Amino acid sequence: MFQLVVIAIVLAAVAAVSVTQSTDEFRDVRGQRMIAVAENLASTPIVRDRFADPFAAQILAPDVDRAVALSGAGVAEIADPAGVVRVSTDPSRIGRTLDMTDSGAPRGRAWFGDLDIDGVHSLAGQVPINDINGVVLAVVSVSERYPSVWQLLSGAGERLLVYLGLGAALGTMASWLLSRRIKRQTRGLEIAEIASLAEHREALLHSIREGVVAVNNDGLITVLNDSAQALLDVTAGAVGRRVDDVDLDPAVKEFLSSGGDGQSDVVIVTRTRVLALNRRAATSQGRRIGTVTTMRDSTELASMQGQLSSHKSVTDTLRAQTHEFANQLHTISGLVQLGEYDSVHDFVGALTRRRAEISDAVTQLVSDPAVAALLIAKTSLAAESGVALTIDGDSHLSALDPALSTDVITLLGNLIDNAVDVSEGSPEARVTVHLDDAEGMTVTVTDSGPGVPEHLREEIFARGVTSKPDVPGGRGIGLALVRLVSAQLGGTVDVTDAPSGGACFRVNLPPARLADHA
Repeated sequence: MFQLVVIAIVLAAVAAVSVTQSTDEFRDVRGQRMIAVAENLASTPIVRDRFADPFAAQILAPDVDRAVALSGAGVAEIADPAGVVRVSTDPSRIGRTLDMTDSGAPRGRAWFGDLDIDGVHSLAGQVPINDINGVVLAVVSVSERYPSVWQLLSGAGERLLVYLGLGAALGTMASWLLSRRIKRQTRGLEIAEIASLAEHREALLHSIREGVVAVNNDGLITVLNDSAQALLDVTAGAVGRRVDDVDLDPAVKEFLSSGGDGQSDVVIVTRTRVLALNRRAATSQGRRIGTVTTMRDSTELASMQGQLSSHKSVTDTLRAQTHEFANQLHTISGLVQLGEYDSVHDFVGALTRRRAEISDAVTQLVSDPAVAALLIAKTSLAAESGVALTIDGDSHLSALDPALSTDVITLLGNLIDNAVDVSEGSPEARVTVHLDDAEGMTVTVTDSGPGVPEHLREEIFARGVTSKPDVPGGRGIGLALVRLVSAQLGGTVDVTDAPSGGACFRVNLPPARLADHA
């Protein structure tokens, strides 16, 4: 309907222009014609001789009628200088006053223009009848009514009417075809229905808990719901910008920009969150239009996984100690059965001294009981795997606030577990721990494993991967958790090559944040 209205307006505008042009042309051409007829009538000898005669209306009637008949005019009149009509082709107008307000004829000049004659809009031409001295004696006026709009359109030519009709037909057909195409593409939905669907889509998209990010083939972000804005710490202004131009975590930016036609799942650890991302290719009518990535905040889940790992570590430690104690009890039982009581005394004393040495070696350097207990337990667990866990003699750690102690245990436990795993089976398998709280806190764990390839040193903390090829799917959530806890404490974690081979993981925590935490 809107297209049809536009077509009607265009056709009306064309018709209006045509009417205006025809009117102007009629006024110019016929105006000059009316002046010529009036001049011809004014120059007739009988008119000049008898226009003042009392019976001029009857005497000059044939001449004015002839002028009208030959020119196609409507009314021909002769009036005195005051405008009183003396002769007219319309007898009813004799004695009336001719409108000469805008005319130049009373001042001796020929003139043509618009007049209202008996309520009819007309085009008139007026010329004066002068004496030998130039004095105006009378005025001859010849007028013709303006044609109707239809007459003007008809006068513009039959082709114009044909063109207008053809334009209307073509415009109507084009509007109908356009309407069908739009309905087909919008599945028959009207504008209000489309707007309603778009509003519902936006409301649903922004109300779901999972973050949603859509990226087109050119790398532009096209959709970014409220949850994604919160998880990625960006604003809605990122929509319409390239992924590379948005301030995102490098690992997230790389994942969103990498594209791919298949489905991809990954865990990415930012500075403040653990995000589980799923990316799928988006297609429309069989054509790839970009990717859609959904994301969930797995920070709490990662923390729970870390706690479960800690509990598993304690369970493994207890299992190792149970196995060790069972072997020792079997030995003592055998010695008792053999009556070697002195050997039993010596064996128990040796066990006590060794246990005391391990405890003393840790507690002399580490004053926090929870951290010390973790190191003692990890020492026994590492020994069962054939790995020697030692505490650097230069280490020092004071008693910590319980909340901070829990975070340090998480950091240290995951780093030691990772180091023991990679050192197991290596020549002179050894893991060394160094703690320093002189300025802030530094936790350093060095292993004798194969080390971490340089190209994985950033990714190993971000994506939940591991440098150990024999671990299916990677077990790097522990290292990701180390990075997350370090960031929450305002610190950093990095990995380098150890001087004696293997990898060296170092966590640095600033003193200011530690004081705030305490």
